[in-house]
Parts: sequence; structure tokens; C-alpha cells
Amino acid sequence: MLAPWLELPGASDRLADWSASSGLDLERLGTTATLQEITDTAVTQPLVVASALLGAAELRRRGQVPSDTLVAGHSIGEIAALAIAGVVSEADALRLASVRGAAMSRACAERPTGMIAVLGGVEADVLLALDNAGLAPANRNGAGQIVAAGPLEACDALEQNPPTRARLRRLEVAGAFHTSHMDSAVDEFRALAETIEVNDPELTLLSNADGMAVTSGRDALDRVVSQITHPVRWDLCTQTMLKLGVDAFVELPPSGALVGLAKRSMREVARHGVTVPEDIETALATVPALSGA
Repeated sequence: MLAPWLELPGASDRLADWSASSGLDLERLGTTATLQEITDTAVTQPLVVASALLGAAELRRRGQVPSDTLVAGHSIGEIAALAIAGVVSEADALRLASVRGAAMSRACAERPTGMIAVLGGVEADVLLALDNAGLAPANRNGAGQIVAAGPLEACDALEQNPPTRARLRRLEVAGAFHTSHMDSAVDEFRALAETIEVNDPELTLLSNADGMAVTSGRDALDRVVSQITHPVRWDLCTQTMLKLGVDAFVELPPSGALVGLAKRSMREVARHGVTVPEDIETALATVPALSGA
């Protein structure tokens, strides 16, 4: 995940600092670790944040970030977004990601839970089917996608009685994120968050809670704490982007999922996903403002 980025100027030093702050050997985990290691959410979450911040740093190095840039992150991506918007330092972002991941990993071990994507169908019918099965809508992603979460037996029940005209896909995740099944992870994460120095956002920062722009750094971080047990409203973030006239969308690494959603929900907006450093040049061409054009 991180290997291509470590050859860039300053990347290794950054990663060493982040490893110290997170208590994890991020270079090893991001380059030579086993699949079993990196699929543990205690490791996955810091790696996702580190990857996004390395991509953002290289984008800044090669181009610029206009003052009207809008920043948003999906789930753990919100912590990277906080750092990119200047709310928290990069080192603190990795501290937050490490504690969040470890606390949520422990919560996942309390009871077998999972997540299942519902693709298509009528939203009201989908939500009713989830409720009947004993599941909660953990991610409302827009573009006809809702991710349900809850006990594995409830996921089984939904598969046996799916919503009309909807397809289901089980997700390979550790547990029912963004639901009450993560309750035990909140206190530890909140305790750390309360010690973090924050600044008000330097860029427009959207919240997963309601899709609205957040102007207070403390409020932004408090929302990220609450997000552990509340649904991700990416659909509302997308609506706000369109209302604010966003004309280009760049997904930082590890990219793919959000660009895919944007392809369906933001069809008139230029889109580009950054996976490896070489993708930066294409991103700069996709979004002329980033290159100063």
C-alpha cells in the first residue's frame, strides 16, 4: 500500500514520525506485512490515513491547494481530512487512527458482526428490510448504495429476504462499524481526542454526520468521535459538494470506492483517483486549478 510513495522526497521521514506517534511500524506494515496483518482494522485504519496523507503531501508538492478546495473523508478517511484541512497535525492524525483502529478491533471481538452492501432498490423499501432483519444503515453512500451492519445472523436474514430489485454483497470487514456494536470503542477514542490540539479548518471541511461544512475544529473532531457509532452520510456530503458547485473530484489513496460512487452520483464532475504517485500528474491535468492553470 505504501511502497510506491516511500521513494518520494520526505516520505520516509514522514512515515518514521508517524510510526513513532502511532506506535506502529508503518513502513513494514505498509510494504512487507502479511495480508492477515493488514486486514486487522487496528492496522488498516492507520495505513489508510498514512496513505492519504502521503498522497496529499505529494499533490501539494507538485501543484497547489486552492483556497476554495473542499475536503471530505469517508469513515476513517475523516481523520485524514482533518489533517489535510489543518484541524489536527499529521502526527496526531496517526495517533487518532491508531487508537480508533485498536479500540474498534477490540469491539469487533465482542460479538460476531458484519456488514452487507445493498445495491439498488427503493430507499424506503431497503431501510424497512434492514429494520426487519435487525440491521442498521451504517453507510448511506448515495448512488443507490446503502451498507447495512449488525449481527451475522441478521445479515443472513437479510440475504434470505432481500429488498425488491436490490442486490446484496457481503463485505470483508471485521465488524459492524458505525453502529451501536462499536459502543465500547468510543470512550477510549474520546479520551485521546480531548487531549488533541485543534485548529479551525483552513479549507472547507464536510462532516460525515450531516454533509455540512464544519467551521470549528473542536466540533469537527467531536463529530469524528461520534461517527464511530453513527452512520456515514456520504450521500449528504455528495449533495453538499454539488450545491457548492464542485467541478472536480480527486480521491486520495487508497482510491477507488469514492470515485466509483462519484461516477454515478456526480456525473458532470471531473473525477480522478490517485493510487500511485504517477496518478498525481493525471490528477493535476484533471483539475487545472491544482496545477495553477
